[in-house]
Amino acid sequence: MNLPLAHLDHTFDYRVPAHLDEQARPGVRVRLRFAGQVVDGYLLDRTEESDFDGKLLWIDKVISAEPVLSPEVATLARAVADRYAGTLTDVLRLAIPPRHAAVEKEESPPAPEVPPRPDAAGWRRYQHGEQLIGALHAGKPARAVWQPLPGEDWPLRLAEAAVSVAATGRGTVIVVPDQRDVVRVTAACTALCGADQVVALSAGLGPAKRYRRWLAVRRGTARIVVGTRSSAFAPVADPGLFIVWDDGDDVHSDPHAPYPHTREVLGLRAQLVDAGMIVAGFPRTAEAQLLVETRWAHEVIATRAAVRASAPRVVAVGASAEQEARDPAARSARLPGIAFEAARAALSAGAPVLVQVPRRGYVPTLACGQCRSRARCRRCAGPLALPGSSDGEPRPAACRWCGATEAGFRCPDCGSRRLRAVVVGAGRTAEELGRAFPGVVVRTSGGAAVLDTIPAGPALVVCTPGAEPLAPCGYGAALLLDGWALLTRPDLRAEEEALRRWLSAAALVRSAEDGGRVVVMAESALPPVQALVWWDPVRHATAELAGRRELGFPPAARMAVLDAVPQAVEQVQGLLRLPEGTEVLGPVPLREVDADGASGRERLLLRAPRGQGRALAASVAEAMAIRTARREPDVIRVRVDPLDLV
Repeated sequence: MNLPLAHLDHTFDYRVPAHLDEQARPGVRVRLRFAGQVVDGYLLDRTEESDFDGKLLWIDKVISAEPVLSPEVATLARAVADRYAGTLTDVLRLAIPPRHAAVEKEESPPAPEVPPRPDAAGWRRYQHGEQLIGALHAGKPARAVWQPLPGEDWPLRLAEAAVSVAATGRGTVIVVPDQRDVVRVTAACTALCGADQVVALSAGLGPAKRYRRWLAVRRGTARIVVGTRSSAFAPVADPGLFIVWDDGDDVHSDPHAPYPHTREVLGLRAQLVDAGMIVAGFPRTAEAQLLVETRWAHEVIATRAAVRASAPRVVAVGASAEQEARDPAARSARLPGIAFEAARAALSAGAPVLVQVPRRGYVPTLACGQCRSRARCRRCAGPLALPGSSDGEPRPAACRWCGATEAGFRCPDCGSRRLRAVVVGAGRTAEELGRAFPGVVVRTSGGAAVLDTIPAGPALVVCTPGAEPLAPCGYGAALLLDGWALLTRPDLRAEEEALRRWLSAAALVRSAEDGGRVVVMAESALPPVQALVWWDPVRHATAELAGRRELGFPPAARMAVLDAVPQAVEQVQGLLRLPEGTEVLGPVPLREVDADGASGRERLLLRAPRGQGRALAASVAEAMAIRTARREPDVIRVRVDPLDLV
């Protein structure tokens, strides 16, 4: 039933009236009465008898005769709810789209014929690549962590794996971070097996179109599903392979309760149905490395010789004031001499240059020019920024929260009136590069204006991470600016995330043999910078996982994070029956502020050995059930193994 209350998170028995006997099939939507109110739910199963000793109520109505909840997805939803200390209702909201009655009346086309097996010659470049595709085609539950080579046509490689499974009559689900990737992978799959075999699912389709495509999958008229986060629950018939691309991207973590991660959902699903799985991406996360080290999956990587032949030349340059003082070009365009030369050489050869900037905007963050403390608004304490100007005239600093201008800034700490940029955004960078390279086309990509591709020819492409457009023949050079802004974020995954963004951009650059160069503005001795220079994400992931083990952080341990007001945190602590070996950390005040400018919430961390993860989630779920049964008013936000812990 659609009741997101923890103490009601179990099944209920109802009687089916005779006139609904044919329509009331497992998986249909039903309407019934519960505790004096009319609620909607799903019919999970039909039995002759019930173990309930009391009086059974009748189902009021079968909303639709369409069985939208398959037994396999129902089992998966229950497993995901247990994994994340959530409720089945919350997971089903993520798994099943809202009903569109007119679409259900439409007839679906018949299931297409089984496509032929494609040639997977591209997988021969990787150790055990051919064996992986062969095992999947043979119906074996092969599981792999795949590291593509720089410049690899990864949508085609994933399509070859998916169609190899579809050639056996089984289904495949491919989950990618964003719509641009959905389009690329869908096109690759369609080219190999035809449009009738492939369905693309994403939130931007609209209710009717998305439900129509989802029903096509549920009715078995498509064998390959390509989509974003929620597609992990797509009810593909007889699934044989699940693929997640770039599992380190934070969009794979659902922002809705119980906050599941795509990689974990597909991993659970692969185990439940004994199917294959591929975790793929240019970087490698600590979670993917754990899958390899525990032998849940095998790694599929290329030899070092193949990597050297495909990778661009990477140079790390520490951005220092002394170096900028020696280099006039660096002062005017924030580029050291080696980066300026790399860009000029690529442009002279007729190739575009990619410039990655951590933040969009003009100057998104300002600080005092003397004491370096963050500049804040006098009215709301929001951060001050320098907005861009369309007419070229300078504009005063303004608050990013309330929008008020701050023409007469005075630092409350030292009294200085000078401001300095902490981070320079993509807009200001494009302006500087336009002056440094007169006559060269400057394009920007990021925010609401993301470019999918750029035309051939010399150009400077300034973009934020994740908004890099494709170049027809690859970029001649990539300049990764302000690396310190990524590496110094207050986040346990800062280094892993910085490397992920750098590798994703550098993979679009031509090989060193073809003149491709990458310049990263960061100290070369840092581990993620070394991993980029040597193009060795495996070594970095191994070290990252070892560090997580030493510190006791996920995925080496399991953690539950509870955020609530202090009285609710204190109350739930008394209800928890934690498994053996669990550590209680906190509670500590949260740094977030409410409308009055004060923080009124605390965070409680529960850390348990990895083998006690299921018991930890069950303990938290039990405590939450007790609270909802008591009708406690304070809301507690529960997240298990979240991406952010600080």
